Amino acid sequence: MKIGIDAHSLERQPTGVGRVLMNLLQQWNNFDLPPDLKFFLYFKKEIPELDLSDAFEKKLLDSNSNAFFAHYLLPRAAKKDKIDLLFCPAYIAPLFYSGKIALILHDIIYQARPDLYNWPSIWDRILLKWVSKVSARKAQIIFTPSEFSKREVIKHYQVNPEKIFVILEATDSNFKQITDQNKLAAVKRKYQIKDKFIFYVGSIFNRRHLAEVIEAFGRLASELTDYQFLVAGVNHTAPFIDIDGLVKEINQKLGRQAVLRQDYLEEYDLVPVYNAADLFIWLSDYEGFGLPVLEAMACGTPVVTSSSGSLPEVTGQAAIYLDDNSDREAIAYAIYQGLTNQELRQKLITKGLTRADNFSWQKCAQKSLDALLKTG
Repeated sequence: MKIGIDAHSLERQPTGVGRVLMNLLQQWNNFDLPPDLKFFLYFKKEIPELDLSDAFEKKLLDSNSNAFFAHYLLPRAAKKDKIDLLFCPAYIAPLFYSGKIALILHDIIYQARPDLYNWPSIWDRILLKWVSKVSARKAQIIFTPSEFSKREVIKHYQVNPEKIFVILEATDSNFKQITDQNKLAAVKRKYQIKDKFIFYVGSIFNRRHLAEVIEAFGRLASELTDYQFLVAGVNHTAPFIDIDGLVKEINQKLGRQAVLRQDYLEEYDLVPVYNAADLFIWLSDYEGFGLPVLEAMACGTPVVTSSSGSLPEVTGQAAIYLDDNSDREAIAYAIYQGLTNQELRQKLITKGLTRADNFSWQKCAQKSLDALLKTG
């Protein structure tokens, strides 16, 4: 059997889609694969360094255009290589491809809640929704990372539920507890954290309510004087919210660097920062999965998150939940409880570590490969 894969998301700096695909490939590479199974990885502009066996053949299609690559070069190559099943891990499949397709829909926020989606251009607003829906209806298999996303796909795309498979994502193996206190102290010094702190990491969108969280923390910061709030992420709010201006205003009012801002953390610092944090807060009106809350739990950090969408599927009983992401008073109370209620904190840590163990890339990869082989 031949499985073709749109692998262009692995080029340059892989985003979330690329990291999911990389984890699947690494797991499949470690499996005892059928001898007649061959993967063809199609790249758009460059072939990255990948440590994969001979079962994975890499091909460069060489294009600067995403549309030309996806809708012309990719299906042409798949047809030439006599692919049995084309695996498209990034929302869309070639429009004019007549062979079998497997698709990952990580979420469909652009369809279900276009008011919450950050549209790069008017053309994306028109084309993404249409091409994604056409792709979903053509596909023989659709993978989603949560039951929530599966329900959304059924609701908005009216596809057969039997062709949708939920494959729960996981953390990378390095997301775990760190006992070396010197390492934790060093990363705190690096990011100018004086003592205790709460943490947020991820792109800053309006739907994640960072302004409300920062304001809620500001209400507590005069009482909890030994705590800071580290906010790491690029501001993509639209309509624009001046997050940096808000941080400056609160810090001036408090007379100290209570809120710390970073656009990026060094990749190797992320796990130590999770470990060093006293609380992780990640609210959202819409997510297909919510990997950061899982990463925090795996590192033994208590979590405050939203009670809606996919997030309860990830955290289970291992989080403090908020029903209204805009309620600053409720946010402040949740933060206070998460920092000061020691019995609650210990329960969240214990349950979070247990919960995180239920998610594994091996399980995800096995379920997805079984579905691909059965369909192809």
